[in-house]
Amino acid sequence: MQEEILLQLKNISVHYGEIKALDNVDIQLDEEEIVALMGPNGAGKSTVLKAIFGLAPIQCGEFLWRKQPITPLPFEMVKRGVAFVPQGRRVFGNLTVIENLEIGGFAVGNKKIIKQRIDEVIQTFPILKERGNQKAKTLSGGQQQILALARGLMTNPQVLLLDEPSLGLAPKFVKEIFSKIKGINKNHKTAILVVEHNIKSLLEVAHRAYILDKGIIVAKDNSQNVIESGVLEKIFTTGQST
Repeated sequence: MQEEILLQLKNISVHYGEIKALDNVDIQLDEEEIVALMGPNGAGKSTVLKAIFGLAPIQCGEFLWRKQPITPLPFEMVKRGVAFVPQGRRVFGNLTVIENLEIGGFAVGNKKIIKQRIDEVIQTFPILKERGNQKAKTLSGGQQQILALARGLMTNPQVLLLDEPSLGLAPKFVKEIFSKIKGINKNHKTAILVVEHNIKSLLEVAHRAYILDKGIIVAKDNSQNVIESGVLEKIFTTGQST
């Protein structure tokens, strides 16, 4: 059975002044799949996530949620079931792990459900149970990233947007983060769109991939075909897409 299309970007362009961050980009995310966004620095990968979440100004094009055109706004996207975990291990350092999770579930609005979600999230990330009353700033970098990821799950999202989840992490935490991403997708049926520089780790868990360069999609295919095509080597070693 074919999975339903969750969201689509059709001919989306995003400009920052004179800079074209995205130029007529088409991207699709279906239910229950992991999609990779890859490309060199400045390719527009993070801008795609921000456009979906309503944090980047869309100049032209169409944004579809379950095949219906909408204007993405952060609060509306949260209500629709989209969670965004930006890069940089953004946690509330002076709050405890549990308090960070409670803030992640704020939009839920029901204390009983929030507590239930915390219990569910902690089952997925057992290290957070051990650190529950510890201030987030005292966690290691890897633990802070796990907390940021867990907080993104507090609304039980249909779509999870991840921006460089392994950035700056030690190899053992990189492996754990991608194992968790795969588990979230499999166990919670969450569709995940990931921007990531760790290409090998990402393609091992992603179903499909889009390659961006200078705001344009230069290739798209299933992960195995992307690996075999050689397009990544061309982009990253020569800066050329053809």
